[in-house]
This record gives sequence, C-alpha cells and structure tokens, in this order.
Amino acid sequence: MKKVFLTLVTLLAIQITSAQNEQTSNTTSRNPEIGIKGGLNITNLYTEEVDDNNLLTSFNAGLYTNIPISNSLSVQPEFLFYRKGAELVYDNAFVSGTARFKLNYLEIPVLLKANISKNFNIHFGPYFSYLIDGKVTNESSSSSFDFENDLSNDDFNKFDYGLAAGIGLDFSSTSIGLRYDYGLSTVGKERNFAGTTYTFPDGKNSALSLYISFKL
Repeated sequence: MKKVFLTLVTLLAIQITSAQNEQTSNTTSRNPEIGIKGGLNITNLYTEEVDDNNLLTSFNAGLYTNIPISNSLSVQPEFLFYRKGAELVYDNAFVSGTARFKLNYLEIPVLLKANISKNFNIHFGPYFSYLIDGKVTNESSSSSFDFENDLSNDDFNKFDYGLAAGIGLDFSSTSIGLRYDYGLSTVGKERNFAGTTYTFPDGKNSALSLYISFKL
C-alpha cells in the first residue's frame, strides 16, 4: 500500500506541473458540486512499516463538496464518519482469541483533485480527524484474559492526522474510487507502570477504502 501511495503522489505532482502551464482563459466555468459518499474500509495499525497483518474491515460515509479552480484541478473538502482500527489474533500456550480495536472518527480530508482525463482523476491532500468513540472488543478462550473493560475512549488520542491519496472514475452523477490514508499520529496515549513509560496501542492508522459517491 505504501508503494501505491508514493505512485499516486508522483502522478499528482506531474499533473500539477502541467496544469500550472494552462492559460487563464481556459479556466472552467463549472459550478461547485456537493454530494454524498460512502464505502468499505480495510484498516490496520502500524508501527514502523505498513503491512497486511491485523486487518479490520469497516466503513465510511459522509458529505463532500468539489470546488473547481481550473479545467483540470479542483479542491475537494469532505466531512466523513470513518471507522479505523485493527484486528489482533493471538494464540499461545496460555490463551487464544481475537481482539478488535474499533476507532470511530469524524474525518475532514482536504484534497487537491486532478483530472487526468474526462473520467479519470487522482487526488491528494492532508486529513484531520477527531475521535468520537474508541473501544476494544475481545473474544478469548479464557475468561480471565479479558482486557476490553480496561480500555475506553479516554485511552486513545482524540486527534489524528495524516496524508490521503487516491484514484477515481467520474461519471455524470456518480463516482467510484480507491483511496489510501497514511496516519502520522500515534493512536494510543503514553502510560506509566512501575516507573516505566510506554504507549499502548503504539501504532498509527492505515486505511484503504473503496468508495462510491453521488452528486446532489
């Protein structure tokens, strides 16, 4: 997923350079549009490198507006409900089970959208999120190993931020696309135990989403 992210950034940089050479007389007269969107998320929490382990399937939904600034470029702010997190499967000599970190955010991406062709676009920009609910569910083979009641919303950082990049196909009234969120902020808070400071969960958000949007 990291390679896909870097490829999208490179393509967007090329498109922006090309768009800067357009003359002012070519500026589009399209009006801003608003719409609704939603889709499927595949998320995890990473520490050093993003991998395909501990994936959690979830969803996103919300509103967007697209503001043209030229024939090929526009700015697209969005306001989304976005569930992120990870699924951890553990199995050892003492206990086995599955823990799910479910983090519900209000997320605002602010994207620069470049139209490569009439129907194909790439987009890139920062996102900012506020955690509205965070919890852990645990299904364990041992009733004595039940930590879900030890973690609550207050154990996670309220704010998250990162970079988002994606590709999309635009039609007359709908769009479909694929987007990747690369978190830059640690999800868990620092804790102290017996004089030792640690962070749990010591990870950052990573999310791949497949979405569909409808113009209003």
